[in-house]
Amino acid sequence: MNKYQYTVKGVDYDVEIEDVENNVAKVNVNGVPFEVVLRQPVRPTSSLNRPKPVTPPAANVTGEAGAPARPVQPQAGADAPGFQQKAPLPGTISEIRVQVGQHVEAGQTVMILEAMKMQNNIEAEQSGTVSAIAVKQGTNVMEGELLLIIGN
Repeated sequence: MNKYQYTVKGVDYDVEIEDVENNVAKVNVNGVPFEVVLRQPVRPTSSLNRPKPVTPPAANVTGEAGAPARPVQPQAGADAPGFQQKAPLPGTISEIRVQVGQHVEAGQTVMILEAMKMQNNIEAEQSGTVSAIAVKQGTNVMEGELLLIIGN
């Protein structure tokens, strides 16, 4: 098992790569297990000795249940127009209360995030129309990760 420490947008992550088989890597990020589906299989000898940087949107991450944790949303990229609502802390999305195309008001609860056995309301930071939802119920998210985009 190889261990790495990364800082992404000012947030520190401890990453342990447990196993790489074909194009699936079993990793722990800050103690949370994930299976990461790589775009291309890697050679086992080079994957653990010299890991290549992976841009998070390029990887298809799955949670413990094996269901895709980040659905493909073409509009949900970093350059998508609108306000990007991000996770205020790490946790699991336990409920999504809005749909794409729905108008939301600032302060309206759009999701419930479970963190440390507490339910946290995620409220819209601005009014507008939901143009993309980047997570689904059951998704494990890290602090600062994109949850949804609110357009005008």
